[in-house]
Amino acid sequence: MNDRAILFPLLGQVLLAYIIAVVLLRRRVAEMRAKRVHPQAVAQARDMASRLDDQRASDSFRNQFETPVLFFVAVLVIHVAKLADPTYVALAWVYVALRYGHAGIHCTYNKVMHRFAVFLAGFFALALIWARLAFDLVYAGLR
Repeated sequence: MNDRAILFPLLGQVLLAYIIAVVLLRRRVAEMRAKRVHPQAVAQARDMASRLDDQRASDSFRNQFETPVLFFVAVLVIHVAKLADPTYVALAWVYVALRYGHAGIHCTYNKVMHRFAVFLAGFFALALIWARLAFDLVYAGLR
């Protein structure tokens, strides 16, 4: 297996943040133009929330810097420690696919229980990555 294979899901997750950023920018600019809101009038998050109705992409973008941070760290540790194998890569892709699903729900119809179910599945995939990583690091340290 290619040692860099574990980095491709990481790139997929980074791409998701950029996709959501573009969606956010387009929606925000369109709504501000439609409502004739001056940019300075929404200089703070509370102003943005009170003046603009569509916060879905904004909320989803903010989510990309919560549990994905744990994913980024895990992937980098796996790569640096040369632990990457097909299981890690598969779990990483599962996590990323679920993050795309979560973001898709969040930025569209935003049904909370659907979003929550996908979030939990992704959280579980990430927990499996970390549990295995902890085991591998402790086991490797005992050898």
